[in-house]
Amino acid sequence: MQPSKKFILFLLLAVFLLAGCYITPVRHLAADIALVQVGQSTREDVLIFLGDPDEQQVLSAEAEKWLYTQIKTSGMEKTPFLGKYFGSPEVNQVVITFASGIVSDTTFSSVDKDELDWSDDYSWQKKN
Repeated sequence: MQPSKKFILFLLLAVFLLAGCYITPVRHLAADIALVQVGQSTREDVLIFLGDPDEQQVLSAEAEKWLYTQIKTSGMEKTPFLGKYFGSPEVNQVVITFASGIVSDTTFSSVDKDELDWSDDYSWQKKN
C-alpha cells in the first residue's frame, strides 16, 4: 500500500514543527546562585547547581574563581536585522570564589549589554 500524499505532508510538517520546539538548556543564574552557600558549598555542589563555568581563574594553590555568564534577549531583540532597535540584551554574571575547595564569596550582577559599551569609547585603550 502506498501512503497518501496528505499523510506524508502531514508527517513532514509534524517533524518540522517538533524540531522547532527544541531549545538549548537555559541557565537561571539569579535563582541558582541562591542555592550556593558561602562557607558550606563545595566545587561539586556548584557544578550541580550551575553546571560548568564559562571561565576559570586560578588565583593561588588554594584559591580559584569561576565565572558564569548568561545573556538574556527578548523575542523582539532576536528579530533579524531589526532586533538591535528593540533594546539591548540583559547580561547576568556570577563570580564564585573558592578557598580550599569551599565557596568563600559569591557575586551576582545584572546589566544591559549597552551599559558595557563605554569600555570602547576611548581610542587610547588597547583592543583585545
